[in-house]
Amino acid sequence: MGEKIVIGMSGGVDSSVAAAVLKQQGYDVVGLTMQLLGGGNSAEAEDAARVAERLGIEHYVCDFKEDFSRIVIDYFVNEYKQARTPNPCIVCNKNMKFGLMLKWANAHGAKYIATGHYAKVEYDGVRGRFLLKRALSDRKDQTYALYTLSQRQLEAVVMPLGCLGDKTEVRKIAAELQLSTAGKSDSQEICFIPDNDYVSFIKRHTGYEPPPGNFVDESGNILGRHSGIINYTIGQRKGLGIAFGRPMFVTKINAGTNEITLGESGSEFSGRLTAEKLNFISIDEFTEPFRALAKIRYSARPALCIVSPMHDGRAEVVFDEPQRAVTPGQAVVFYETDSDIVIGGGTIIN
Repeated sequence: MGEKIVIGMSGGVDSSVAAAVLKQQGYDVVGLTMQLLGGGNSAEAEDAARVAERLGIEHYVCDFKEDFSRIVIDYFVNEYKQARTPNPCIVCNKNMKFGLMLKWANAHGAKYIATGHYAKVEYDGVRGRFLLKRALSDRKDQTYALYTLSQRQLEAVVMPLGCLGDKTEVRKIAAELQLSTAGKSDSQEICFIPDNDYVSFIKRHTGYEPPPGNFVDESGNILGRHSGIINYTIGQRKGLGIAFGRPMFVTKINAGTNEITLGESGSEFSGRLTAEKLNFISIDEFTEPFRALAKIRYSARPALCIVSPMHDGRAEVVFDEPQRAVTPGQAVVFYETDSDIVIGGGTIIN
């Protein structure tokens, strides 16, 4: 029997195929479904169990609902209330999948964990570091949501789908293996908000009713009234609830004053940003400026920039070309300009 490895099985086709590939590679595979929602993922656990039975591997279902609520959902709600746009998948990856799942695996005699993420992890002997690299399929690449991983986590993780092609190839493998998840549709929205109505979720979850406030221009002049800051996002043009006779965009949201700043066309672009809570993967120290490609959201096109250290441990990012809707709370992730290597990233603050 090969090295024991615990794979997170969500009940989807990606983790199902990842488990199958690992078994083919000779690992002693154990499936783990993390129950994160109150009764909400029992169907997913059943799907994962069927796949595990088909593959002939052990499968466990463990209750992580309390941890998920405290670590991910509370963070999500609090970020919106502070006028930031959160990225719960990044927090979940760092703390749940590569935190608590790794701890569970170690406690059950496994040194390694695996996931169905589209990314690659390799050890670079010259740098003496584990590297995170883009998946073979650029369209499916998920490295943006994995930039927070530490060297210890990267040393322990295997991501078998990173070297496969697009989702068509993954579904083909699942069909050939007669896995019940082969035709299962992808989940597109935030797992705990399936209807994507995050405002209603926040109100239900906390009873919070966002107070109305003022729309203002860059000079602070009042333009009208808004219905509460959690209803708006940076770069938003439609659904402002007020007509100006010309396109107006949300350029800033201030939780302290409960004001939303609007600007005319062009003001939604920014040539720079500041990032905090930095994590670097390919380098040991961040002491000198470097050139990089940066993504300011999961779906963004990588943009050339200069990343420079600031005296307070933050980073200043200056783009070659202005970027649309630079959003506090979202991640900025840096890639080498001439390779598929992730340098690191941080949280945008302005």
